[in-house]
Amino acid sequence: MNYRSTQEARRALAQIAASQGGYFTAKQAATAGYGKRHLDYHAQTGNVERVQRGLYRLPEIPVNEHDELIRLSLWSRGRDDQPQAVVSHETALGVHALGELLPGNVHLTVPRTFRKPAPKGCVLHKAKIAPADIEQCEGYAVTTPLRTIVDVAVGQAVTQDQLNNIVRQALSTGQVRRKLALAAANDQELRRLSIALDTAG
Repeated sequence: MNYRSTQEARRALAQIAASQGGYFTAKQAATAGYGKRHLDYHAQTGNVERVQRGLYRLPEIPVNEHDELIRLSLWSRGRDDQPQAVVSHETALGVHALGELLPGNVHLTVPRTFRKPAPKGCVLHKAKIAPADIEQCEGYAVTTPLRTIVDVAVGQAVTQDQLNNIVRQALSTGQVRRKLALAAANDQELRRLSIALDTAG
């Protein structure tokens, strides 16, 4: 733990929490200068909110639009305290404002070695994602528009008509380049994506 004045520790903690929708982990608090007893005291007095084991929140920071995604990202952290989950599939479509789907569950992709059971309302997909296929948002990571489209094209939860509209929109807004989408469709033999690209014209 780093020993700092109370004001310095609070500023350091606020800086960490501000980038994560107000949330912070016990390890991050220790890095900022809060010992366990110190953190427990602030949780008891209401200066911080205890969300779940090892996860806290500063109540003065407004709730983020994607609060649930931030919490699930922090829930997925490994022993190194780093999040392992990436928002993906139908949930990532919503983050990128592609299509008009209203998925009932939150979809996350985690490493194949991930062992935590999925929380209620969450679907875990196990796969390796290349760093180039990941974008960083405030407090969580999400698959790029192209990787997201590839993921839903592989599955069957999104109908062909829905996929056609999603691809057309992604191309028209410039979120996805046709050349890269064609390459992905050919490399992975994604017939559904090829049909969507043909339909988009």
